[in-house]
Amino acid sequence: MRLRTTLAAAVGALALLVSVPGPASAADGEFTYVYTDIAGKPRVGGVVDPGNWVCVTIPEAAGEYVPPAHTPRNHTTATALVFTGPDCDGDEYTLRPGASASERLTLRSVMFFQRS
Repeated sequence: MRLRTTLAAAVGALALLVSVPGPASAADGEFTYVYTDIAGKPRVGGVVDPGNWVCVTIPEAAGEYVPPAHTPRNHTTATALVFTGPDCDGDEYTLRPGASASERLTLRSVMFFQRS
C-alpha cells in the first residue's frame, strides 16, 4: 500500500512539472533602432522576438564612450520600456506596440513586457 501511495505521488509531481510552461517570447516581431558605427555612419540594429521582462542592452551603444542608439521603432506585439542607460538603468520611456520615436529619444537598453 505504501509503495502505491509513493508511486502515485511521484507520478503526480512529474505531471505537474511537465505541465508547467517554459519561458516564452514576450512578443512577435522586431524592435529596431539606429546606432552609429565605428566609421561614424548610421546603421540599423534590432531585437527579434524578445523575451518577457528580459533586459537587452544594445550592444552597439553599451559603452559610455560611444553614442547612444536612437530612433526606436517597436514593431513587436509587446510594450517596450526604453532606457537611457545600459542594463535597464536611467530614465525610461514606454513605446506601445507599433509605436516609434524620433532621434531625440536615445537609448542604451530595452525591456519588453506583455500582459495576458
